[in-house]
Amino acid sequence: MEMQLAERPAHVPAEAVVDFDFYNLPGSDKDIQAAYAAYQGSAPDIFWTPRNGGHWVATRAEDILVMQKDHHRFSYRHITLPPMPEDAPIQIPLELDPPIHAHYRRPLMQALVPAAVAKLEDGVHRVAVDTIEALVPRGECEFVEDFAKVLPIHVFLRMVNLPLEDKALLLPIAEDSVRGRTAEIRAKAQQAMGAYLQGWVAERRETKGDDLLSQIVNVEIAGERISFPDAISYAALVLFGGLDTVAGMLSFFARFLATHEEHRRQIVARLDDDAFLKTAIEELIRRHGMANTARVVTHDFEYKGLTFKKGDRLLPPNLLVGLDDRLNSDPFTVDFARTGGVHAAFGNGPHACPGAILARRELRIFLREWLSRIPDFRIKPGTSPEMATGMVNGCSATITVSGRRQF
Repeated sequence: MEMQLAERPAHVPAEAVVDFDFYNLPGSDKDIQAAYAAYQGSAPDIFWTPRNGGHWVATRAEDILVMQKDHHRFSYRHITLPPMPEDAPIQIPLELDPPIHAHYRRPLMQALVPAAVAKLEDGVHRVAVDTIEALVPRGECEFVEDFAKVLPIHVFLRMVNLPLEDKALLLPIAEDSVRGRTAEIRAKAQQAMGAYLQGWVAERRETKGDDLLSQIVNVEIAGERISFPDAISYAALVLFGGLDTVAGMLSFFARFLATHEEHRRQIVARLDDDAFLKTAIEELIRRHGMANTARVVTHDFEYKGLTFKKGDRLLPPNLLVGLDDRLNSDPFTVDFARTGGVHAAFGNGPHACPGAILARRELRIFLREWLSRIPDFRIKPGTSPEMATGMVNGCSATITVSGRRQF
């Protein structure tokens, strides 16, 4: 169904209007990141689109980084497009600005510091190895379903101490939340997650454990435990992030390596080189950014010759930082010898992703364990990966990987 276009506000110049629908970008079925980056060369650095409720879009790293960090002008109060209803529950802690945001964020940071993540590594490694070993005799696999949605989700559900068998229920809800085309779809997903969490949150507030879910639903602000509805909201957002983001990045990694033999062989030859592997992971992340979080303008002001009005919404796509040729030379070339490559895939400033350390650890384990067992693989002939755009971009579940030699 065609979405209604928003009327151009009086303070938006006609020459600043560009038809941009990040749920349906030309070329996104082939390369999501390239589809976004096409606007860097063809559109103004900052433009306004009538799609998805009407909003500004920043395309260059210089402006995106400002918008990520300056919550005084660019608030996180509304992070989704099209906008959710004004009475929709706040997505805690992402839709909170400093300083209150820091109080909610603290238990996540404590659970995901390097020392805590190191304790999880044996479990991540075991799941990865067991999953890959089970796939090898089959000769092919549907990568997203058979691996990408297995490794991070097993790890995460153990962190929050929720039943592993519930993933079949939770994964479709997470998909609708981050890539739902309408506010109604996303709202229903949030309601479904809230309904699932009701009993678990009540139980952990009654009997607090040492798991991550217990920590976040019992967080205290100014000496008082957060309310039950806020605990549900907080827990829901953490589950949405934990169930989807790393799975998506794994899928982009696998797709790239399945179609770029030279890069794959470079990594295979240096799997035991920690420094090289770290650089390779950052370069792959830079090329395959995923997340989008919108902002809302807090007050009227001028910015680079444009008038921003209180209540204006804007989208500063994280992935465009890594693809900005003003910041990274030849940005679409994946170069494992690149030094000084800059990206913002995990955000910047006070809202930088607290799970970045764990995500990088899971990506490293994937590369080492997969490529040491399956050094040669490709997209199965006759199939092609499908892309999905939204607040979090990803490869959909039709990626199929098959072996060239012994898989």
